[in-house]
Parts: sequence; C-alpha cells; structure tokens
Amino acid sequence: MRLVFPNGEHGQVLLTPGLNRIGSGDDAVVVLRHAGVEAVHCDINISPTGASLVPARGAAVEVNGKSVHELIALRGGDVIGVGPVLARVVALQAATGQVGEGGEGDTDATRIRPAVPKLVLRGVSAPVFGKVFPLHATLVIGRAPECDLPIESEQVSRRHARVVPRDGSALVEDLGSSNGTYVNGRRVDSGELKPGQELRLDSVRFLLLEPGKPVPPPRRGLRSLAPVRGGAMAGDLGRRRGPRGDRGVVDGSRGVTCRRPASGASRQALRQVPSVSPA
Repeated sequence: MRLVFPNGEHGQVLLTPGLNRIGSGDDAVVVLRHAGVEAVHCDINISPTGASLVPARGAAVEVNGKSVHELIALRGGDVIGVGPVLARVVALQAATGQVGEGGEGDTDATRIRPAVPKLVLRGVSAPVFGKVFPLHATLVIGRAPECDLPIESEQVSRRHARVVPRDGSALVEDLGSSNGTYVNGRRVDSGELKPGQELRLDSVRFLLLEPGKPVPPPRRGLRSLAPVRGGAMAGDLGRRRGPRGDRGVVDGSRGVTCRRPASGASRQALRQVPSVSPA
C-alpha cells in the first residue's frame, strides 16, 4: 500500500511491512509539520493479513470522514484525516506492482527500505499452521477482522491478546479474553515471551522465533501412546536399571518393575509360562 496526499503536504509514501508512524516528530516515517498534527499522531501497521491504523491518544484522526479512537482496518480507497492533512490509501497489485483503481504513478513516491524482522511468530496448530507472521511492531491477535492478525476460531476472543516486540523477546498482554492467553503452558495477564517459547490462545498455538537462528528443540513431553504387545501403551512404559545394573520395564500406571532375565535359559523358561489375561 501507499499514501497519496492530494493537497501536496507530502510526497507519495510506499508503506513497508511493520509500523509506519505519522506525526510531526523527527522519528516519524511520514513527517507532517502542520498545526494540529501531534508528534506521534497515528500508526499504520502493515501485516501479512492487511493494514490497520491505531490513533494516538487525544489525536484528531478520521477515516472516511468519521472520527477514529481505536484500532481500525484500512483498505484501498480509504481517506485518512491526520489533523488538517488528508491522505488517501492506495492498494498495490502484488503481481504487477501497479496501483489499484484510482491510483497514480509511483515516479515521485518515497521508497522506504523494508526492515528485516528480528522476531516472527510461526503457527504450529490450525488454523495458522505453517504460517509465519513478522513481528515488526505491536500485533493485536483476535477473531475480529480489524485485528492485525485475525484468526477464524470460535475459541479466540474478538480482541484476544497483544504482542509487543522488545529487544530479543516480546511482551504478551491478555486483552480480557474468555479462554485465556498462555506462555509455555502458563496462563498470563502480562508476561515475557522468549524465542523458542510457545504462545497459546486457547487451542491456537504459535512459536516465537528469531529468523536466521536455529529453531530451539521442542519441549520434552510424553511419548506417543502407541499400542504394544500385551495391551499396554508405549507411553506407560519406561526403563529402569535395577540394583545390579540389570534393566527392567516399569509399568507407569502401577509402579511395578519387572526384571528382565539375564540368561538365555531363563528366557526360554519364561516363554513356557502361560500368559494370564487381566481380570
């Protein structure tokens, strides 16, 4: 997407993935030094699922002539009022790089170099399995379509959680969800999410990763419960060494250790013992 200023207050701006700040401050991506424009006026966030705008507290922001006071989704053709300055959102066609309907050429557009994300969220369960979401800026996750990362799941609240990138980690904040927000299995209202750790919104799970670095090994858990001979389950069986170093099989459900015979003769004798069916 890009911004076009019909009254000439600023040149055209190509919006980069992540946070695009608009304001009169020097750290803004789009600097508008006009009366009525705050130092930090609003943020436009470009994510893989679309664009959204978040106005700063107390700043006069309009979208299509209506005042905006919270997160709102943006689409091509929307007109944003930043104080007295108007800007039109123009969608680019991904296949050709041409602008959408009603757009002009890009000859005078300010091209902003895309920033490589330091952190990404990778989906590890349905409906986000295999998808990667760059964490350039604050990401609101929820069922509502205007969220930065909308998820079609009845177990996820409309505005479920907020993920804020930090230096080497992320801050996770629950937004009053019904089914809770979890970091590595622990329910949190606010907590730190480190690379390799799991973020779970009810049954929807993500891993926080650092691009270009090895993926940490998964947490050790129970082995798969595959049936084994005798009706037991593989997840119920472990191995333990006896007092003399001989190994036995532990039935985890009963806490019983059965010694393995050491000699071939003993094994032959054991085969001759009839099996006993459980009562």
